[in-house]
Formats: sequence, structure tokens, C-alpha cells
Amino acid sequence: MLEYVTAPDDPRLSDYTRLRDVELRKSLEAERGLFLAEGEKVIRRAIGAGYPVRSVLTTRRWLTQLEDVLGDATVYVVTDEIMSGVAGFPVHRGALASMRRTPLPSVETLLKAAGGRILVLEDLVDHSNVGAIFRSAAALGVDGIVLSPRCADPLYRRAVKVSMGAVFSIPYARMDDWYAGLAQVRQTGYRTLALTPDQRATPMDAVKLGDRVALLLGSEGDGLSSHWLEEADEAVCIPMSPAAMAAGVDSLNVVAAAAIACHGLMRSR
Repeated sequence: MLEYVTAPDDPRLSDYTRLRDVELRKSLEAERGLFLAEGEKVIRRAIGAGYPVRSVLTTRRWLTQLEDVLGDATVYVVTDEIMSGVAGFPVHRGALASMRRTPLPSVETLLKAAGGRILVLEDLVDHSNVGAIFRSAAALGVDGIVLSPRCADPLYRRAVKVSMGAVFSIPYARMDDWYAGLAQVRQTGYRTLALTPDQRATPMDAVKLGDRVALLLGSEGDGLSSHWLEEADEAVCIPMSPAAMAAGVDSLNVVAAAAIACHGLMRSR
């Protein structure tokens, strides 16, 4: 159903308000049970993954490219100027969709259903980093992701955009209890590997991988907490160049480290 909107403050567009205001968006999206997908490709992937469409905001130029997947969804058609006025920036990908969130599985359900290779993210708060890690994990065949309670939302617009919709293709769950969360992973039969920059740890390409392995990745600044490092079954590292180490380059950022470690995690596949 097409509705033509001629004012940026039209209340029908309230799902799309001030997309760069992170705190406002987190509050609004939690309250309404929604998330935003940006761009034709990401919108198609969200719909294909089974997320219901609340509405779509687009311009005439982009409308025809989405018609085949929108069904009877409400589509607000606006000019480029109104689109920018509502979102707070130029929307170069031409379309935004407000999607309804679906219930997450419990951590226990995800762990029992996963195929034996998972990531566990502890306190990664940057949405772009979370989105990029989901993209690497999905591309390399990781079976699922478990988030600590304070991890950034994978369905926040920036995370979805950076992942190119990969957040829709890999199952994930969020812990209720950080302190006991890792014990729950281990009790489900997963051997836990804690990724650390400490070069005394076992090199990732030398570690013995069993049937069920969980790779732990820590926050952007401090890495894994001492509690999780001590509780993990084994600490692992990505070997650094001795010359780089001597020059003070002793680690990778978490996104690069995650991609390399995921590749190592999947080598037995």
C-alpha cells in the first residue's frame, strides 16, 4: 500500500526519526520492537530471513526495485529531501525498512542446536565491530554467536549495514548472566578457547579442535576479562611478526583478529 508523504515531521514516519541519535534509537527500537534495514540488498535479506515488515520509507526512484518483495506492506514514498530530513543524513541507498524483531532463542537452545563452532563475544560495544564480526563468522561458516549482556545490538542499523545483512543469516543469543555465562557454554559440551594477544598462548593454527569449540573474543579496548580468561579451557593467540612486535605493533584490532581466528576455528571443516 503506497502512501505519499510530503512533510518530514509527519507522525507516520516516526519509526525513521533521527537515525544518528544512538540513545534515542536504542530506546525507540526497544520500546517498539523494531529495527531498521537500510538499502535494497539488506532489506531483501531481512525479509528473506523471515522478519516481518512494519513499513518502508523510500523515494520514487527506488520503489520499483523493491516491489517484488514488499507484498502488501505499507510504503511511504517521499522526496530525497524529506528522506534526509527524517533520517538526519542523506540516505544514499535509497530505502529504509522498519522491521519487526522476532524472539531470540535462549543461549541453551542455541548451544544445543549449533553445529559445533560458535563465537562468544564479551562486551563488544561498537556496533560496526559487531556487524563486521557477524559478517566474517557467517562467511566462514560459524554456526552461531553468543553475546554477553553488554554487547552491542546486532540489529542496530549500523551493525546491520556493516554486516551487509549477515546478521540475519547466523543464529545468535544473548546471555542473561555474564558471570555464569561462560560456565553455561562449557556445561553444554563446548571447549572454550580464549583469544588473547599474549604470545605465550597456544598459536591458533596449532590448537587441537574437538567436535564442539567456542572461541571467546573480548572487548575493543581491554580484551577478555580476567574472569573469562581464567575460566576458559585454553588461551590461544594469533602469532605476530617478531619485527612488528619489536616496533611496538603487538596485536590486531578485534575485527581483523576475529576474521583470522574464525578461519582457524573452521580449518577442521
